[in-house]
Amino acid sequence: MRAWWSELSSLVLPAECAGCGTPRDVLCEACRALLRAGPARRVRPVPEPAGLPPVYAAVRYADQGRAVLLAHKERGVLSLAGPLGRALALSVRAACPGPPREPGGVLGLVPVPSARAAVARRGHDPVRRIALAAAGWLRREGLAVRVRPVLWQRRAVADQTGLGARQRARNLAGALAVRPGAPAAGEALVLVDDLVTTGASLAEAARALREAGAPPLGAAVVAGPSNGWF
Repeated sequence: MRAWWSELSSLVLPAECAGCGTPRDVLCEACRALLRAGPARRVRPVPEPAGLPPVYAAVRYADQGRAVLLAHKERGVLSLAGPLGRALALSVRAACPGPPREPGGVLGLVPVPSARAAVARRGHDPVRRIALAAAGWLRREGLAVRVRPVLWQRRAVADQTGLGARQRARNLAGALAVRPGAPAAGEALVLVDDLVTTGASLAEAARALREAGAPPLGAAVVAGPSNGWF
């Protein structure tokens, strides 16, 4: 119900840009251009957690980029999934620059799963929604791609807000697992998330995939930390 109401509200209520506050548009042209400008760049959290695959981000997690992500994630402005998905598609291209190899020549986008409580509170799963939008952009560019939601949280984790890098790593250690029967060994996979801060979530997701025999080619996010931009 909340997701449906959020989407309807964005159509009928007075809008302002989620990035800069300019009136009349949910996303002004300048902020839209920021998300699609590229190129995506390699980011490394400081300190970098062990097991973190190469991570690519399209924008810095600051200013307008941060505001747009939070509007989609926390305020349920669902119409932002398309522009954010386009930014994520740039990062996926950087993480997997060549065509995927076997099996099937299809690239799988693996969203980092959100806690069930967080999804219930927000009324939607922001990472999965952005991943689906990114897959749509990439298909229009001629890439065979599908979203592969193969990870799940096998135990409860604490709210990560306010936790440092080491605390987040301890909180998430062993929390994720791969669903039985998926993915196939050797499947071309890229981890996707909306942002990377400490890298703990992506490192844990990569560990789970490696243990299942399907190490990711890399990771792609919409936004990365300014202090880890390369």
